Amino acid sequence: MHPNPAFRPAQDDLAPLIVREIGFAAIFAATPDGPRVAHAPVVLSEDAKRLQFHLARGNGLTRHLDGQTALVVVQGPDAYVSPGWYQDADQVPTWNYVAVEMEGPARKMDDEALVTQIDALSATHEARIGATPPWTRDKMDAKKFQQMTRAIIGFEVEVAAWRTTVKLSQNKPEGERERVAAGLDATGHGALARLMRHLGGDRGAA
Repeated sequence: MHPNPAFRPAQDDLAPLIVREIGFAAIFAATPDGPRVAHAPVVLSEDAKRLQFHLARGNGLTRHLDGQTALVVVQGPDAYVSPGWYQDADQVPTWNYVAVEMEGPARKMDDEALVTQIDALSATHEARIGATPPWTRDKMDAKKFQQMTRAIIGFEVEVAAWRTTVKLSQNKPEGERERVAAGLDATGHGALARLMRHLGGDRGAA
């Protein structure tokens, strides 16, 4: 988390919203071989207290994750900010970004919970792409589906701590923020520019 409190969102529901919108995370944990990371799509529970994902059985992290504290990081849009975009010449390069960190104990899920996670994951993203009809596992041969699920392991993290950074030039005057947003728009970072205009002022920070 960035140390500047200006970059910590005041809205309690913003972090879960970011996690659900992006839906992909890096999962870090300590192992006897040193720190390791895996990358996976995630499903956040409705009450935002549990985060589920699955990893390939051959992923080295699966041997150590059960019962360990995991750090899960979801990265939102990010981009370089040029000092040349400011009216004030006394500036240095920086980076605007959105990131959510979640920390808590991880546990291995049973087969039934793993299938439920796969169903929830596919239903969410099939709806997003507008698939008609949406894919469901009922379209697969049941034995083939079971065979494929044996190759993955599901985990659930009980989220004990949230740490959110929304660094969108909130420490700059309104005019400078708009100049940065315009620069981001011009360099192909429209999503970050839109977030700046929506969250980068007083509404986005404590």
